[in-house]
Amino acid sequence: MSATQSLAAYVANANTEDLPPSMLHEAKRTLINILAVSLSASADSGSHALIDWARDEGAAPKASVVGSTLRTSAFNAAMVNGFLAHLQDYDDTHFPTVLHPTAPVWPAVLAVAEERGTSGRETLAAFVLGAEAACRVAMSVHPWHYDMGWHITGTAGVFGAAAGAGRVLGLGTDEMNTAIGIAGTFAAGVREVFGSHAKAMHPAKAASNGVQSARLATQGFTGADDILGGRRGFWQVLSPNGHDEVALLADLGSRWELGNNGLKPYANGVVSHPIQDAVITLRNEHGIAPEDVASINAEVNPLVLELMNRAEPRRGLEGKFSFQHCAAAALVDGAGHDAQFSDARVADPVISAVRSKVSATIDEAMREDEVRLSITLTSGQVHSIYVEHATGSPENPMTDSALEAKYRSLAGEALPASQVEELLGAVWELDSAPNVEQVTRLMTKSEG
Repeated sequence: MSATQSLAAYVANANTEDLPPSMLHEAKRTLINILAVSLSASADSGSHALIDWARDEGAAPKASVVGSTLRTSAFNAAMVNGFLAHLQDYDDTHFPTVLHPTAPVWPAVLAVAEERGTSGRETLAAFVLGAEAACRVAMSVHPWHYDMGWHITGTAGVFGAAAGAGRVLGLGTDEMNTAIGIAGTFAAGVREVFGSHAKAMHPAKAASNGVQSARLATQGFTGADDILGGRRGFWQVLSPNGHDEVALLADLGSRWELGNNGLKPYANGVVSHPIQDAVITLRNEHGIAPEDVASINAEVNPLVLELMNRAEPRRGLEGKFSFQHCAAAALVDGAGHDAQFSDARVADPVISAVRSKVSATIDEAMREDEVRLSITLTSGQVHSIYVEHATGSPENPMTDSALEAKYRSLAGEALPASQVEELLGAVWELDSAPNVEQVTRLMTKSEG
């Protein structure tokens, strides 16, 4: 049996009752998180453009779009919801690979589950298994694939979306292998588009292509037998510098990569989160004002400079990938929410002045959630701090209460307070719900 077939067999045949309760709970947490960030993102101009596109397509109304009145096909709903989930870069992160597993997988699973009337528990299980597939594929090509410039959320995410949607559709081993085989040829997304709306199209297309791949597999459509390991398959073509088959399959079913996932307290690239933790802590402890700062210096993981080195971001979305802006906004505003990454905040002269004083040096031994940081004041005084694990990392996870606070703040931008609370309750009780209708109804806006 090939590596691809082994993965497909596990996803198709895993018993829902054997899934750890902790993973089903984590699935609910990721859904709460993704609904929060999607509802907030629904007001963006890029979101309006994609929602208008889906409306113009005129598809049969079978699945719901978050934060809108639109019902459309499962394919279109998965695409738009995948875009919304990732637009603010406020979704979750799989720390071993920097994959964002939820944005491609939940929209695919939820759209198909809504269409089919799947039970809440089976929907949660489908997400857990789809997310595991995405994470395992990502681990099998990390870091070689990402270092080439591929955006792993799009490329690995499509496998998870197909696996999760296929699970909802009840695919057997052969059909699941076909779905994954079709999905693999849709794997796409390059990092050059970071800082633009196009970045969020990677999980958007991964989600919709995952739905399509799973659907086609039920109808006799064919795909590669071994899309991962084949001579011209995913590993050889998209990760020619290396792959790790063991990482794909080791302890499958007993070790869960969703446990290495983290929910974000800040709406930007995750590798800057320890910097923001450090700056906000020193700011609050010592009452540091912007005019007091002579310099901010951080010792960081190499990925900070690889992904986040934009000294002069031109717009809000670019600010999300500027460690300099993340640090400056944290110092000036004491926060890192989406409001700190508006075009106006990027252009703000006070933030810009602090941003010019931020620098970083690489420490190869630093983990992605770790930092040593010093703020030197104009008086010559130096305040230093070491952050071992950033807030939201697997070793310092966001609590349920902190997640609910994030959810209420973001969801409240789009929905009435009573609906915000009803939706939250519906997700927490999803494992006992006969279907996902309560969630999909409450995540949308009313007509008129």
